[in-house]
Amino acid sequence: MVRDLDILQQVRSATQKRILYLPHAVRQMSRPDRMITTSEVRRAIQTGEVIEEYPEDLRGHSCLILGSGTEKRPLHIVCSPKPEFLAIITAYLPNDDEWEDNFSKRRPK
Repeated sequence: MVRDLDILQQVRSATQKRILYLPHAVRQMSRPDRMITTSEVRRAIQTGEVIEEYPEDLRGHSCLILGSGTEKRPLHIVCSPKPEFLAIITAYLPNDDEWEDNFSKRRPK
């Protein structure tokens, strides 16, 4: 379910220019229990869907994308499109305990 096609279009357009991985994203992606590759992030962005949007984010309008990586493992990518690049804020493997509906909806706390 794409909530705002405009943000998704901005994300995909920014991806074509350049992708900047913020330090937090690099740390999360390189954890031994995750090992998320940049190609997986690209694939998730190109084929995934926006499941949450954060228009008031201090880093700029951002969103959470649900996509799939290697062997169809689910990936969550938080990113913010900029005029010159796409900032990858974080990338992680969603947890069954925190997400439902195939990792597209947060479980109530």
